[in-house]
Amino acid sequence: MFEDRPFLATIDQRLEDGRAAVSVAIGRGDASYSGSAEGVADPHQRARLVGEATLRAIEKMAGDRHVFDLTAIGTSDLGPVRIALAQIRESGWSDYLIGSAMVRDGDAATATAKAVLDALNRRISRGI
Repeated sequence: MFEDRPFLATIDQRLEDGRAAVSVAIGRGDASYSGSAEGVADPHQRARLVGEATLRAIEKMAGDRHVFDLTAIGTSDLGPVRIALAQIRESGWSDYLIGSAMVRDGDAATATAKAVLDALNRRISRGI
C-alpha cells in the first residue's frame, strides 16, 4: 500500500548575494522528481521557497494534468512542539488541501516539505 507513496529524498538550499535557491527531490518507487524555486534569502521567505520547490517536484511526478498553488505556508507552536503547516489548492478544484508535519531538531525546511506532501497524500493516492 505505501510502496508507491512519494517520499522526501533531498532538500538543497543555496544562499548567494541575498538570493536563495532551493531544490527538492521527491522519490516514488524507483523514480525521482525534482523541483526548484528561487527568491529573496529572507528567512521568512525560505519556507515558501521550500514549499514551492516541493510542489514543482510533485507536478513533475503528476505530469501536466495537475497544477498546484501554495496558498499559505508557515510554522506554529502547538503545545510543546513546533509544526509546519501547508495550505494548497489544485487548479480547477474549490477545496483547500491542508498538511502538517512536526519540526524536528530545528529543521523547518524538512518539516515544510513534509507538510506539503501530507497535504497531497490523499490526492496523490487517488491517481496522480
